[in-house]
Parts: sequence; structure tokens; C-alpha cells
Amino acid sequence: MPELVLELNGRTWTLDPSRPYAIGRDPQGDIVLDDARVSWRHATVSWSGRSWVIEDHGSTNGTFVQGQRIHQMEIGPGAAVHLGNATDGPRVTAQGTAAASVAAPQQQAPQHQQAAPPQQGWAGQQPQAPQHGQQAPGQGHQAPQHGQQQPPQQGWQQQAPQVPHQQGPGAGGVAGAPPVYGDRSPTTFHQFSLGRVMRIGRALENELVVSDLQVSRHHAEFHATPDGRFEIRDLGSHNGTYVNGMPIAKGGSALLGPNDIVGVGHSTFRLVGDRLEEFVDTGEVSFSARHLTVTVDGGKQILKDVSFGVPEKSLVAVIGPSGSGKSTLLKALTGYRPADQGDVLYDNRNLYKQFAELRQRIGLVPQDDILHKELTVKKALKYAAKLRFPADTSEQEREQRIGEVLGELKLDIHKEKRVTSLSGGQRKRVSVALELLTKPSLIFLDEPTSGLDPGMDRDVMQLLRGLADDGRTVLVVTHSVAELAICDKLLVMAPGGSVAYFGPPEEALNFFGYSTWADVFSAFENYRDYDWAGRWKGSQHYQMYAADIDAVAAQSMQVPPAQAVRPPKPQGWGSQLFTLIRRYVSVIASDKGFMALMLILPAVLGVVSMLIDPDQGLTANAPRADGTLVPNGTAPTVLLILAVGACFSGAANSVRELIKERVIYERERATGLSRSAYLMSKVIVLGVITVVQGAIIGGIGFSLRTIPEEGIVLGGLSLLELSLPIMALGFASMMFGLVISSLVKTAEKTMPLLVMFAIVQVVFTGCLFTLNGSVGVNEFSYLMPSRWAVAAAGATLDFNRVNPNTDDPTSTDPLWDHDASAWLMDMGALLVLGALCGVLVARFLRRHEPEVMRK
Repeated sequence: MPELVLELNGRTWTLDPSRPYAIGRDPQGDIVLDDARVSWRHATVSWSGRSWVIEDHGSTNGTFVQGQRIHQMEIGPGAAVHLGNATDGPRVTAQGTAAASVAAPQQQAPQHQQAAPPQQGWAGQQPQAPQHGQQAPGQGHQAPQHGQQQPPQQGWQQQAPQVPHQQGPGAGGVAGAPPVYGDRSPTTFHQFSLGRVMRIGRALENELVVSDLQVSRHHAEFHATPDGRFEIRDLGSHNGTYVNGMPIAKGGSALLGPNDIVGVGHSTFRLVGDRLEEFVDTGEVSFSARHLTVTVDGGKQILKDVSFGVPEKSLVAVIGPSGSGKSTLLKALTGYRPADQGDVLYDNRNLYKQFAELRQRIGLVPQDDILHKELTVKKALKYAAKLRFPADTSEQEREQRIGEVLGELKLDIHKEKRVTSLSGGQRKRVSVALELLTKPSLIFLDEPTSGLDPGMDRDVMQLLRGLADDGRTVLVVTHSVAELAICDKLLVMAPGGSVAYFGPPEEALNFFGYSTWADVFSAFENYRDYDWAGRWKGSQHYQMYAADIDAVAAQSMQVPPAQAVRPPKPQGWGSQLFTLIRRYVSVIASDKGFMALMLILPAVLGVVSMLIDPDQGLTANAPRADGTLVPNGTAPTVLLILAVGACFSGAANSVRELIKERVIYERERATGLSRSAYLMSKVIVLGVITVVQGAIIGGIGFSLRTIPEEGIVLGGLSLLELSLPIMALGFASMMFGLVISSLVKTAEKTMPLLVMFAIVQVVFTGCLFTLNGSVGVNEFSYLMPSRWAVAAAGATLDFNRVNPNTDDPTSTDPLWDHDASAWLMDMGALLVLGALCGVLVARFLRRHEPEVMRK
């Protein structure tokens, strides 16, 4: 009987054929390996009477030879065995002696092969969690008691299952899934002859009618050219016509090759000879992530080689501890923040490269509500439908679709209730309803059960289960583990952004070797440096549910450069602006208390200014005996109060507006909302409110005091001439408030910045100390709207005479000159500052848009 020599990391063991040898982490074993991926009693090597044999003892991470997981096989000189991981696990090599008779390994087929992964309670035993931190994670046995080293009670008596051959998207959702434009059968065939024109659209008079509200009434048409080629012409569609995922110019055309795909709404078309094949996206689509890696500044990876395939029409849950990259993964999967490496495939189509078309088929429900809570349910959905559907969609068609969604989600009894009056679970249903308007095939949800009680948690998860059963693929990121059993697949993210498990939820706890999810998450925290990804990739579950992720190649298409992509908008700019203004006015009008406050605040500020020497006018006092004027100290004080009131009310109107709607803007921008239309709706509505407030402040503050009878610009309308700078100051301050709102990350940070803005304006009005002649300070004051507003009013009041510089009466401020040019320059400067703020806000809003669209 020959001896066998095993070698590992420079150490050798000479094996005697007379007895078996145990390999594992057990210190009392024969060959002890200090590696967390190796089980306590991992395998044994023994002489069978004919050859040396290595046998795996149901190890968690497996035993591998030539990349294949084995249960039992013969080994001989030259054999190499990996423990715990097929590529980088501890490598044990066999060396023969002079009497060795077996020269090379011959792998035997595992006996008693099974085609399903092990279930909980193998051989009637439940794995138990490690106690008191005495074992490495993932070992399903009891810790040694009283300091004695005891082998665990394994209870895994069956042979390791062989990886089944996956036959379609149902087996993992990726391997074997036919490409949508390849082996998948077309939904409909249309005969297309030379010289014929085939028009596509929603209207019944089209040759090819597509009953999809994403499609315009007359959307596009196919043409056969005289040389036998075909082209597609866009007919000015609102949501665009796409060739290989890229939009063609509105009203433009593109020649089609034999492999080109034309996208119109949820339908795609391919010309095969003289036959037009139509594929309708009804939800039967595969979705997969391949080797997604996200790296932030400094080289830190927050997502590491994440790969998984989602079966069609299924519910998939994503869980993991804080810092495991769940939010980053969601952004990568939806295209909001594409991964630096890797691909996201929607039915084998690259989402990042074809985002302009595929974005309409993906719904996203963020953690925060994506609707205005002040509106009723029906009105909120009405405005959303108006923005998302083509401009030629009739009100009746939109109303019908809203009714269908409300009925599907059982919200029809709540449609006239304000969103803010609904329960947390009902509000989440409304957010889902908003996404379902466009009939997406794939829906992502970020923490939909956050803050809900267990009953509402179950209701929301059952809602998602129903959405999946109705023909959609639903992926939900959640912290709740109470309802995981109703999901089809479970993705567990480990600290550092790697995959720790992907597969059926009922097998997950057994895979980790713990009895509760609390134990699993504690293990993640206690063993943060543990190679969870390596453990997963070396497991049989990986072979069964994720190993074939690269089996199907992504569809090959000619894609234009990214800078050529300009996603079309479902509504024209003017239509979007009108809808946004109407919605914003409805939101403001629904809050009666806020409306009353907007009118009371400026009135109070105007009245307060009357408490300062109420009998003192704002004109020059009588001259002294020497002919010099007595300074009017009341005029600058009153003007200071009015200017600060306008600054504060204007900035307060807008300082929260963008930050409180940021989630709504991000989602609507991804569906085609115009950035400039959104910003202009804010400017117009808030501008009107602020100008009215400025008129109230100026009207009260100036009308009850003596003012010049004649203005320098408007003549006898001196009251209006004095009030206009206050109104313009309020508008410019409102624009500064929008800048603050676009910069901050939370609404709580707006109040300190608002106070700071108001105080800075007080200092630089020119009423507290002389600015003209102060080098540096005077130039800096030109950036402050209060400086120019006070200067414009001071020009009308002739401040150089009313309140001359007491230190040097001959020194005058050119901005206060009593002539029309000075007044017009001051007012023009206010408008320029407001316009500059608008440009800054537009730039800052870009940061809150999907990165694919920014590129």
C-alpha cells in the first residue's frame, strides 16, 4: 500500500494507508487549516484498498478539483484540491512516493446526485448559530462547551447536489433565456411589400395600430425606398422613435439594416425580408446585472463585482446591513448612477447605452413619496399622467388609465382624499400607482416599508407580490425580513458592497448556518473582513443560481456616441410649463393657512416700519441757518426695515421649494421632464407671490409717509417708483433662496442659511455705514441685492441730500444720484443678479438628474 504526501504552503504531511486523515479547522484534526472558508471538519483522505480517495463531509463552501465541486474522487500524485473556493481557496497538492501507483486524478461522478439545493433540516437537524463568538461565521454546529474541542454535529448525510442545466429564464432568469429579438417568437407579423407605406400610431386609421398611451396618435411610418431598402420616419412623435435604442431626430428618418430594431413605446419591430415582426413588451423580460463595480473618489469600491439574474415576472428582495451598497446598487440598476464597470441588461439589451428608450419601461419608487401630499390622490395622478403621456393624449384616455390603476391597487375609494390624510401603506400604494400609469415591465422600490408597522409591512409586500403575479418583475430593497418568504429570490449584500447570497429565500438561513436574520447581520458586523463574496462564489448555490450569468451574450448593436443621445420629452416645453404651473398653484392653494401667512407677513413688515417716527417723512428736512440740510435719519432706517422685510419674505418663499421636491424632480426628470420648464414654473409662481408681497410692503411703508411728489422716472407715480425696487428686491432674494435650496442636502440646513442671508443683506444696504469709498467692501456689496434696491429707492428720495455723509458732506454715492440713469442702473443690476441666480440653479439641478441623461 503506497504512502501519499500532501503539501500546503510549504508544509507536508505523509499519509499512512492504514487510517483516514481528517482535514479542517478542528485543532484535533490531522491536517489543520486556519482559513474561515474551510469547515470545521471539511473532508477526509483515506486509502480505499485500490487508490487514495478524498471525500467532502458536507462542507459549507465545498471541495474543488479543476474548478468542479466534488463529493468524492480518487487522487494521486499531481492532483490539486482547492478547499472552500474553486480559485483562491487553500490548495492541497498530492505527491507520490516511489511505490505510488496512481499518477493522475480521475474524477468520479458524485453518487446519489440531486438536482435541488439542500433544504433546511438536512437529516432532521437544524444548523445552530455560533455562540459567544467562538467560531467563524457560517458554521452550522454548536460551539465546543467547557473549553473542550468537539467536532460539530453535521447532520448533512446526503451527497452534494450536481448543478442542474438551466433551461430558460425560469432557472435563474438569465441562463438560456432567448434574446427578445432572437429566438423569442414575435407577438404579431405584418406583411410589408415594396412601395408600401406602413404607418404606426395609436389612432385607428394607422395601418399598424399600437394601443399604448406612450405612443403618439401618428407616431412613425415605415417606407420602402426605390432601391429596395427600408427606412423609418418619425412623424413628430412625443416620446420618440428609436433605432437600436437610440432616438432619431423628431420628424427625421433612418435607414434600416437587416439586424436593426425599431422601438415605439412598449413595442419593437424588426424587418425580416418583406415581413415586419412586432414584439410587444408585456413584462416577460429577463433582467440581469453583470460584474457591477462602483468606485468613488480615493479608489474605494462601494460595489464589488455584483452579478445576478432576475427571473421574469418575479419578486426579488435585496437586504443587507448598512454600508453594504444597497442604495448604490439600486442607482446602478436603474441608470441613475451607472456602475463604473459592468453592465445592466434589460432583456439582453444594455440599459446604459439604450437608456433613452428603456427608461419608459422601468418604474422607480424611491423611499420618499414621489407626489405632492397636499393634492388629492386623483389630482396627483392627473398631473403625473399629463406630464408623462404624449401631448396628443386626450383627457378621457388619461382618466381611463388613472381609473384602471386606482382599481388595480384598490385606491378608488380613496381617490378624493388628500395624500397627506392617507396611512403610510396607502401613500406607498399611491406612489406605486403613479409608476404604473405607463405600464412598466420592471419596477424598483427603495425601502417601501420603512416606518410602517408590521401589518402595513405585510400589506405592502403582498401588494408587490400581486404586481409580480400580474406580469411584472419587481425588485425591492428593504430592511424588513418578516415577509421574505413571499419573494421568489433573495439577494443578500455583504459589508463592502459584495454579494453574500442569491437564491431562494427559504434556503438563505441554512446557507449562512444561522437560525435568524439577526444572527446573520451580527455575523456581518463581527466578521467585516471575512470573504463573504468568496464564500458565496465557492458554494453550490452559486453554481445553481448565478454561475451561468455570463452564458447569454448581450445583444450586439451599433450604438451612436453617448453625446448624440438627447431623450425626447413627452410634452412640449410650453405644455410642460403650463402643467407645472397649474400643479404648483394647486399645491399652494390647497394650504389655506400658508396662503394667509403669505399675505399677513408682508403686511406686518410694512406696519412695523410705521412705528419708527410715524410723523417723520422721507424727504429732506428744512435747511439750517448756514444753508446746509438737516440729515433725515428716519429715511434710511425706514428703508432698511422695508428692504430687510423684502429680502426675508422673498428668500423664505423659495428656500425650501427645491429641496422638498428633490425626489419628485429626480423621478420626473428621468421620465422626460424639462429642467428649464420646471425651474421657470417655480420662478413664475414664486415671482408673482413675491412681487405681490413686495407691493404690500412698499405700499404700506411708503404711502403713509411724506414722499416726493414727482419721481425721477415715472413722474407723478412716485409711490410706484419707490415700491418697484422693494418688489424687485423680493424677486432677487427669492432667486437667491432657490440657489440655497438647490445646494443643500436636507431641508433643516435651509433655515440657518436663510438667517445668514438676511443678516448679510442688512449689513450691505448702505444704511448702517457708508459703503462708497470703502475699497473692497463697496465692490463686494455689488453682489448683494439689498445694495441695489436701497440705492434705487435712495435715488428717487435723493439720499445724497436727505442723508448726506456726515463725515464728508461733499462725498456722494453715485448709486444714489437723483437722476433716471442711476435708478435704471440700480434696477437693471437687480434683474441681472436674479438672472445669474437662475443660471446657477439650473446648473445645480443637473446634479440631481440620472447620470446617463447628464452625459
